Order: sequence, then structure tokens, then C-alpha cells
Amino acid sequence: MGHPLTPDLTILTTDELTKKYGDLLSRITYAYRIGQADMVAQLQLIMEDYQNEINIRNAKTLAEMEKNSKNFKNIIDIQ
Repeated sequence: MGHPLTPDLTILTTDELTKKYGDLLSRITYAYRIGQADMVAQLQLIMEDYQNEINIRNAKTLAEMEKNSKNFKNIIDIQ
């Protein structure tokens, strides 16, 4: 569950999402500088929502690339 004031991130394009994430990063930097710990905590929660959406989109892109590429087939993945 994310921050209650986070908008629906699924309707944003990837470019809009990364731009807004960058804006939040600059806001959190400013909040650190002026000593607003409560604001920093709230912005961190919102940034987690944005980062989770970015991670979901990246995972989908990687899965599509693996599905459509011959280079990923029959690779032994040792973790």
C-alpha cells in the first residue's frame, strides 16, 4: 500500500513518471536542507510508490524482451 495522496501512476507515460520522480527528488533534497523531517518522510513514501511503478514497468519490458528475443532462450541461469 502506498501513500494515500499518490495519484494513479498507471495513467502516466514512462517519461512523465521519471520526470515527476526527478521533481520529487529535488523536493526531498530541499526538505533535507531546510530540516523538515516530517516532509522528508512523506516524500519518501511517495517516492517509493513512483519507484515501485518504475520497477513494475521495467520488469514488464524485460519479460517482453526475453519472450521476443532468440538470445534469451535456452540460457542457464545460475543464481
